[in-house]
Amino acid sequence: MELTVQIGTKKLPNPTGVASGTFGYGSEYEELVDLSSLGAIYSKAVTPEARPGNDIPRIIETPAGLLNSIGLANVGLERFISEKLPLFRRFPCPVVVNVAGKNDEDYCRVVEELDEFDEVWGYEINLSCPNVKEGCLAFGSNPAYVEGLTRKLRGLSPKPMIIKLTPNVTDIASIAKAAEAGGADAVSCINTLVGMVIDIHKKKPVLPAGTGGLSGPAIKPVGVAAVYRVKRAVGIPVIGIGGIQNAEDAIEYLLAGASAVQIGTATFVDPAAPVKVLAGIKAYMKEEGLESLKDFHRYIP
Repeated sequence: MELTVQIGTKKLPNPTGVASGTFGYGSEYEELVDLSSLGAIYSKAVTPEARPGNDIPRIIETPAGLLNSIGLANVGLERFISEKLPLFRRFPCPVVVNVAGKNDEDYCRVVEELDEFDEVWGYEINLSCPNVKEGCLAFGSNPAYVEGLTRKLRGLSPKPMIIKLTPNVTDIASIAKAAEAGGADAVSCINTLVGMVIDIHKKKPVLPAGTGGLSGPAIKPVGVAAVYRVKRAVGIPVIGIGGIQNAEDAIEYLLAGASAVQIGTATFVDPAAPVKVLAGIKAYMKEEGLESLKDFHRYIP
């Protein structure tokens, strides 16, 4: 049974990763989860400067998910290099660093300064976070910008370059094609959907920022449809994200065209969810007589 996933010049050991922003920097979970069973850890976002994030509350529950407005809170590039990178040396799985910023220079600086470190397996370029006022979503909705920035970053590193796409656009496939044209090795989709919850007694949004990013089971059909559309528009691997709670959810993404998946919100409920998802994928492949992950792509035209 072949479970590796080719991304650029490297291979992930299996298709189940943990989504950026839901697993910290990995060390927070290493006593709860067998990290050697993960396909990859997609780290918390890194920006050049430290960010305190948005005002609290930052996370609220919805009927079928979570609405978050974290605001890319992170320790900043300097502390990431001195405090977090050393942790990655003991991890038995690849670490893909999520990169964010407010302009081209921010993204380029992070990639350029991190590229010398072997602990960094590759990059997931965050052009899709809906919870910041500058960068990310504003950039990720413009195909020309996505292509241009991807090309700049491609020139700075030979490591796998994954562009994280937003669903908050009219045509996600056109953004994926732009990323591919710029030299991306893969795309991941989707990031969270813009949502709002209003306190009817206070008569104002619950989140101080107003809107937030909706994740969890509610968005899975949107994510599966996005992967289906994107896979049929590009020739590079697609990583499926959004609402994966169990192996059945992940298998939907694989059948839609994903080469790998990321589990996010589910780890708040069960930190071992990614391990259980992988076990379920293996069991399904054995039951259905599938020899490799590529076999999933034969069924839905």
